[in-house]
Amino acid sequence: MSDYKVTIGLEIHAELKTRTKMFCNSKNDPDEKSPNVNVCPVCMGYPGTLPTVNFDAVKKVIQVGVALGGVIADYTEFDRKNYFYPDIPKGYQISQYAFPLVTGGELSGVKLTRIHLEEDTARSTHDAGDYSLIDFNRAGIPLMELVTEPVIHSADEAGRFAKEFQLLLQTMGVGDANMEKGEMRVEANISVSKTKDFGTKVEVKNLNSFRSVERAVAHEVERHIKALEAGERVVQETRGWDEGNETTFSQRAKEDSHDYRYFPDPDIPKIIISEIPELNPEKVRAELPELPWEKRSRLIGKGLKPEDVEFFVNNLNWATYLDLISSELDGLDGIKIVVNYLTSDLAGLVKNDSTADFSSVSLESTISPINFVGLTNMILNGEVSSRGAKDILKIMYEGGESQWKIAKENALIQKSDEGELKKIAELIIAENPGIVADYKGGKVSVIQFFVGQGMKVTKGAGNPAVLKKIFEGLLS
Repeated sequence: MSDYKVTIGLEIHAELKTRTKMFCNSKNDPDEKSPNVNVCPVCMGYPGTLPTVNFDAVKKVIQVGVALGGVIADYTEFDRKNYFYPDIPKGYQISQYAFPLVTGGELSGVKLTRIHLEEDTARSTHDAGDYSLIDFNRAGIPLMELVTEPVIHSADEAGRFAKEFQLLLQTMGVGDANMEKGEMRVEANISVSKTKDFGTKVEVKNLNSFRSVERAVAHEVERHIKALEAGERVVQETRGWDEGNETTFSQRAKEDSHDYRYFPDPDIPKIIISEIPELNPEKVRAELPELPWEKRSRLIGKGLKPEDVEFFVNNLNWATYLDLISSELDGLDGIKIVVNYLTSDLAGLVKNDSTADFSSVSLESTISPINFVGLTNMILNGEVSSRGAKDILKIMYEGGESQWKIAKENALIQKSDEGELKKIAELIIAENPGIVADYKGGKVSVIQFFVGQGMKVTKGAGNPAVLKKIFEGLLS
């Protein structure tokens, strides 16, 4: 099995987040529940209608191309891709063939062939009995297609690339790329060979989850190898993925580009990018937000652990909140405390809150950054214990006021007065002669028992570091 060379290329379709569809004024609303309401004569392909280019969609593709280091075309045009299927109302799809908006580029070490713009098809459903239903709300929505070079060599690598591309789209705000809603779909071209030459290419279409991408690729690689080992020939074809049985199945012979009879759409003007100031690649570059790999580098520079970095890179609202808090803090110690309380305690509160959406919750309106900074400084100054800070944070999340008011009203201010704590320590020592003997006999770990008793007596308000110091002095 290890003698075989696996080669994978991906084609990823992602719907763009625009107000209207690609070539008409019909609403682009992926959350619309009623079928066939966001339609018009243009996107339904009525005779005599003329398409108009959505320049917001063009700009979004250029933004992605610039972010990925691709070459932005100066001349571009749209083509008709001819094929007949019920979800194509015109009998052809408007796409790009010879002159894509973006060529080249790279993401996560994977080189790209091109990124082009086209219109999406309608949505077909086949669970109504012995017939199918078609919803044309999706027909005509701007669709970006990214094509990689055949340089991926494992199912895991394919899955990682797809996840990183989704993250990029969401970070840039060009698309939600929700795979469950069909806003991002992956197709994998897979070949297996024992030589330097590529094997027979098989395409697996419409993979709608990262799990499906990885399992479909792994299954197809195994199927190819078994066929070759048995002396059989792998057929070039398009296959589907059966999620329930975790197998692929044959759909049709694989088409080549000439099968689609591409030709330039005569109704859509050619586009010269240099003649449109707002599409200038340098202007677009200056408007880009912080990209995922840039955010990773910055957060690593702050001393965050890799798992914490990925938490913030993958949750933009949490990263924004961290930045708001960090801008008011001095030193890395405070940032490390903030990261710990955000990723564990506050994240836990939000996850357990049935009214909150983790990925979109407005954290700054729930707990103001200034109050979170105040709580952090209380921890740094030893004014509240770790347990007390957790209690304060919970009350703040549930609608409490400032951290100081909560701490005072709930007796959570940490006691650090050595005179007061020494009296408590002397009582605890007097009540536990056996533990005292263990400590003096060399079992120094029991010091934690004494500290724990001190925290219990003070109802969590005692400063554990001060208590430990006092107990060690009294027992020496």
